[in-house]
Amino acid sequence: MERSIILTHEQINNKTRRIAYQIYEDNCKEASIIIAGINGNGYIFAQNITTILKDISDLKVILCEVIIDKKNPLNKISTSLKPLDYKNKPLILVDDVLNSGTTLIYGIKHFLEVPLKRFNTAVLVNRNHKKFPVKADYKGISLSTSMHEHVTVVFEAENSFAILE
Repeated sequence: MERSIILTHEQINNKTRRIAYQIYEDNCKEASIIIAGINGNGYIFAQNITTILKDISDLKVILCEVIIDKKNPLNKISTSLKPLDYKNKPLILVDDVLNSGTTLIYGIKHFLEVPLKRFNTAVLVNRNHKKFPVKADYKGISLSTSMHEHVTVVFEAENSFAILE
């Protein structure tokens, strides 16, 4: 199977920084925001966005981990924060790759149970193969791929990359 690098370490860093600036621009009048990363790579990506937001802004940025069973998304979803912690606040749900939209739509469903001030989504790679009507408000790159191809993001301290295989 052929593998091609679609994002290098430097490109991932640049796209993460750009997303963080876009989030800040859209939320600059807020006192605090919640960055909620889906467990695994989504949470790592959310941590990276949070680090940059704390460097470039005076926003109080609260990081939240969203625990979703990606193989069985109907199972109970939990978060590292209590619902009261994100009630009536702007929240950005973060994942690394938007494939069919299944993971994001179930994450969104979980957060609909608590009133939020604003809700957005952010992904590093948007594959444009949606089964569900969900979109990424902030995205690093959009790819038109076949259903047989797979995108993998590897986050490492000095050598992150995304491959298409």
